Amino acid sequence: MKTFSALLLGFIFLFSCSPIFSQSSSIPSSTSWHLEDSQLNGVYGISLEKAYNELLKGLKPQKKVVVAVIDSGVDTLHEDLKSVLWKNKREIPSNGIDDDHNGYVDDTNGWNFIGGKNGQNVSKDSYEGVRVYFKYKAEFGEKEIDADTLSYEKKEAYKSYKKAQVLLESQAKDAALYVLILKDVVSKIPGADSTIQAAMGKTEYTGDELQNFKSGDPVVNKAKSVVLGFFQQTREMNQTNSFLIGELIRFYDSEKSKIESIEHSPKSYRNDIVKDNYNDINDRFYGNNDVMGPESSHGTHVSGIIGADRDNGIGIKGIANNIEIMTIRAVPDGDEHDKDIANAIRYAVDNGAWVINMSFGKSFSPEKHWVDEAVRYAESKQVLLIHAAGNDAKNIDVEDNYPSSNLHNDTTKMFSNWITVGASGSTDEELVASFSNFGMREVHVFAPGVKIYSTIPGGNKYGEKDGTSMASPVVAGLASLLFSYYPNLSSAQVKKIIEESVLKIPSATLVKDAAPDEIKNLQELCVTGGIVNAYNAFKLAANVKGDRILSIDKQITPKKTSKKTSNLQR
Repeated sequence: MKTFSALLLGFIFLFSCSPIFSQSSSIPSSTSWHLEDSQLNGVYGISLEKAYNELLKGLKPQKKVVVAVIDSGVDTLHEDLKSVLWKNKREIPSNGIDDDHNGYVDDTNGWNFIGGKNGQNVSKDSYEGVRVYFKYKAEFGEKEIDADTLSYEKKEAYKSYKKAQVLLESQAKDAALYVLILKDVVSKIPGADSTIQAAMGKTEYTGDELQNFKSGDPVVNKAKSVVLGFFQQTREMNQTNSFLIGELIRFYDSEKSKIESIEHSPKSYRNDIVKDNYNDINDRFYGNNDVMGPESSHGTHVSGIIGADRDNGIGIKGIANNIEIMTIRAVPDGDEHDKDIANAIRYAVDNGAWVINMSFGKSFSPEKHWVDEAVRYAESKQVLLIHAAGNDAKNIDVEDNYPSSNLHNDTTKMFSNWITVGASGSTDEELVASFSNFGMREVHVFAPGVKIYSTIPGGNKYGEKDGTSMASPVVAGLASLLFSYYPNLSSAQVKKIIEESVLKIPSATLVKDAAPDEIKNLQELCVTGGIVNAYNAFKLAANVKGDRILSIDKQITPKKTSKKTSNLQR
């Protein structure tokens, strides 16, 4: 999801006693613009409904495909998701027994790798850069270091330490400014919100509802101007007060923690709860089965994009119509740990996933080799991984962004089962989202990631989010849909089909945050130079002879199910 930093100028304007006006938005009125077609609807969606109506009409999916969502958690009670959740049929729910002998007790919908056996969950965690900095500070921080005298391993450690030091100092400086700006905002918004709640007689309301609310009380009207201005400046009028204000508070607290991070060693949030041996990658049967967790907004939104029930007549329509969503919780509020990601990938593969969505990322990966080994394992089992490119408006060909599509310390060896996704908008004016990372080597495709409407926690709630986190599940949904109709396709074939069928748009686009004075074509920002397109992909897939069966026969050797492992064939 796009961070609040892009909205700070609006906040300054809002709280400098200047009048507030509604801002126009180029986003179309359709809540599902990302599924539409450029010729039929005038927006750069992925032509999904056109594919359903013209190419898939009358055809039946051949395979129910399992899609793993490695994320913050998912609202398993949501009206638009509960019918499409993966159910481990070999596990008897809530009996406290590992019925399928895969090492995870009662994993009926997936697994939580950032929870404790006592039911506690990791909610907040530190950033990886902070962890790296304090890991090596005692060794490198108080002395002059001649890097040429160090061994290869020590030289790599020193390089990571210096990189973390520079990053933390820069972040602390920026965060100090943000905290200064937002301090007054954060102090005013909650009180004004409470006043509005009392006046409206309800605890939750949208910006649109607030705009239409009338009161003769000057105190209420003053509170309304503060909160409504906040909605308008963020251009999130259909979001709820609880969600939007919660995001603001989380951002503010995050920036405060960045100021403190360079002065104090990080708290061991994860280890205090999970209590595994983190340094042993083979110690992988930890966590609990609470796949919802304490904060599931991000994962719920991602899951809805992929596969919200298309046939129930309520809410939204996901991309894929014959899938199951396996929920794997491994991403806290903060940076994920490499061990958890590696084990999450392995869990997904061993329990039958065909596609894994990974809408997360960070600038450091101390145990990248663990993640690489898990990706290689997924590659051998024909599992396709889809990863969000990130929201820093940077060129990740030259700046680190993990996990990545290449092996540790060897950018020439690329995984054949990996697609990295940048975020696109609906119009020529914002063809490439201003926040999206890019790279002619590291980013493979772009997909809609601006104002994407999907499920949010609360049972029957929906809302918009921005980010490459939303673009990645668009591609994951398309990949799973292709597998569903053409199950003989290998992961490499589906990757190739998605990449070769992109819609290439000749118009120029401005990458605003990254290069304010430079105009670039989409072809200069990713490998394929285009936006994924379901209609084109299915036309291409119909002419491809699948080789998945041959690949599986060659690569997967059936194993006896043991108490600790379970390798499922498709």
